[in-house]
Amino acid sequence: MDSRQLHIKGIRPEISSATINDNMSNDERFQNSVLRPVIKFQNDLLIEVFRNYVAKHKNVFYELTLEKRIDYIENAVQKDMKFRNSMKGMIIGLFSVEEYLVYIENSSALNKRMMNIVKERLLSQIQLFETPKLLAAV
Repeated sequence: MDSRQLHIKGIRPEISSATINDNMSNDERFQNSVLRPVIKFQNDLLIEVFRNYVAKHKNVFYELTLEKRIDYIENAVQKDMKFRNSMKGMIIGLFSVEEYLVYIENSSALNKRMMNIVKERLLSQIQLFETPKLLAAV
């Protein structure tokens, strides 16, 4: 195992609830062993990237009701291809070469899983987006 691979795998948090067993599909195994730890590791960056996305879209997010904010997050992650590809890059960039080779075998299904996890992480932390960071500091 090369140095990069060791370091990449070494920095990932362990997720005790992410089970891996013989009965699961390859996609589910990849999700639990690679995607979830990488996304958890990148959580703070993903939060800041979303804050920047909101700011670049004139902070309209902060004027929305909770229900509309949920829709906003879902649309940003699922439908804004530039934003979506940026998020995917932040995650894929922390794959080992071996993991990347597994990923490209079924990237479409794995991208769907990846973006669903990102969306759920953002939604579960929606309280972090109550007010713009600059306004909150004043």
